[in-house]
Amino acid sequence: MRGVVRDPALGRHPDLITFAKGVNSGYVPIGGVIISNAIAATFRDRVYPGGLTYSGHPLACASAVASIQIFEEEGVVEHARMLGAEVIGPELARIAARHPSVGEVRGLGAMWAVELVRDRETREPLVPYNASGAAAAPMAQFAAACKERGLWPFVHFNRTHVVPPCTTSVEEVREGLAILDEALTVADRHTTSG
Repeated sequence: MRGVVRDPALGRHPDLITFAKGVNSGYVPIGGVIISNAIAATFRDRVYPGGLTYSGHPLACASAVASIQIFEEEGVVEHARMLGAEVIGPELARIAARHPSVGEVRGLGAMWAVELVRDRETREPLVPYNASGAAAAPMAQFAAACKERGLWPFVHFNRTHVVPPCTTSVEEVREGLAILDEALTVADRHTTSG
């Protein structure tokens, strides 16, 4: 089936895939759920209980179809896949090897997370869950270091996310990763080995 996502870790297709504004670049509100044939079969004799007032809105659906056509014509998904496999993943692995504050790097395509830790062995987070005030200072300092260098980070708890637009050039991604690499020296100061 064309366009079906396969989870390589599970060796099978997912039962449900949710999507929203990314399907049409956020031009108009849209969201949905793609369900497998097995799940769809359970609704042959009963109504699917999902949907809201604007479900199936023609304008939103048309914008999604047009965007998907552009994704295909311009190779956006293939470009995102290449960014992850050839640029982001390998460079984040090198960055992790250099910084004791990096506990784990995980991702696929153009969606990555870098978990920041105080201690790699114990995986103690750089900041406690839902930290605020002084307890959140290490992440706040890391984020400030990114901003001072021209990179606006997406941080959440003890993670920073590397999620460039799928059309970002290789050069722009490398520039952002170089800034991330520099800013991680600030996080390293808060590690047990830093």
